[in-house]
Amino acid sequence: MAFGISRSELTAWKEAVARAEIAFLTHYWVDRRFPDMKTVTKVGCSDLGKLAQWCMDNGLNPRYIHRRDEYPHFDLLGPKQREILLKENLLSQLERFQLL
Repeated sequence: MAFGISRSELTAWKEAVARAEIAFLTHYWVDRRFPDMKTVTKVGCSDLGKLAQWCMDNGLNPRYIHRRDEYPHFDLLGPKQREILLKENLLSQLERFQLL
């Protein structure tokens, strides 16, 4: 279950993904499979080749891209989430979700 974002933030992310941009959306998250994780960053792009290359460039396995809807994305969790957000200079997401 996702929470902590506005509808306009979600809409902007979806629009960027649809334009085949690499787009980032961090939100609070609850999933029983990952009880220690409180946030997730969805890295989306409708161009699956571009998203797969982004994953490989960042040491991530593109096999784990979620392709079940019109907004393909890779879920970043834990230390890798923080590392990538820092690398992408997304300081506002790091601060907002207390990931620094």
